[in-house]
Amino acid sequence: MKKILFIGAGSMAEALMQGWIKQKVFTPQEIYVTNRSDKERLHFLHETYGVHCVFDPAIFQQADLIILAMKPKDAIAAMCDLKPKLTAHTAVLSILAGIAIDTITEFLGSRPVARVMPNTSATIGMSASGIAFNNEVSADQRILFLQLLEAVGSVIEVDEDQLHAVTALSGSGPAYIYYLMEAFERVGTKVGLSKDTVRLLMTQTLAGTAEMLKQSLDEPDVLRKKVTSPGGTTEAGIQALEQYQFNEAIEACIKEAEARSRSLANG
Repeated sequence: MKKILFIGAGSMAEALMQGWIKQKVFTPQEIYVTNRSDKERLHFLHETYGVHCVFDPAIFQQADLIILAMKPKDAIAAMCDLKPKLTAHTAVLSILAGIAIDTITEFLGSRPVARVMPNTSATIGMSASGIAFNNEVSADQRILFLQLLEAVGSVIEVDEDQLHAVTALSGSGPAYIYYLMEAFERVGTKVGLSKDTVRLLMTQTLAGTAEMLKQSLDEPDVLRKKVTSPGGTTEAGIQALEQYQFNEAIEACIKEAEARSRSLANG
């Protein structure tokens, strides 16, 4: 692939282009980006990463891959505008939350489409992505799409309907962890530590915990119990989480995000 074109220039598009450039999957000269009206945003991406801003309609037909990265609410109008600009067999990679492959082919015509839900950790090569394909995707294209996502993290192939759950869990997941870190920093300073100290302690704790989960054969509940001494500080903390219905809050969080993804699919 010598030309890839992002339709949309938001944070997820930026995370992917930054990750691909950093991992040397694409050079900045091979990446093109356009959006509906925010020229200032396009200028920022050009100045920051050296990618091309697209104003010439001819680029659309020259692109080897189109990446749909606009806001879901703008998707239908954008695809209606996009269809006459594409060649018949241009492949599409969609990172749109909730927008089904059938909807994409309805508006862009029958063509190879991969639908993926990465997350913004693609910026540092640590995304967790789920991907689904339509029947027009060839074996070679499937390998290529997987390689693109593996270059910026881990990718798992799932049934398309499962992408709603992937969106709610790993797609939105970084925001949940950042929200948790905000809470740690807020309470850490209340109990006498500096914000920098809390940040150092908790980022290492989160990183170490994630690595334990990757390396250990134990289930999370077993690992938790190994840390939790009867009558100790951890047990007291866990009891407080249970008192404030931590599990119920997490369940509500994921179910609400998954439902929102489904509602986006229905317009």
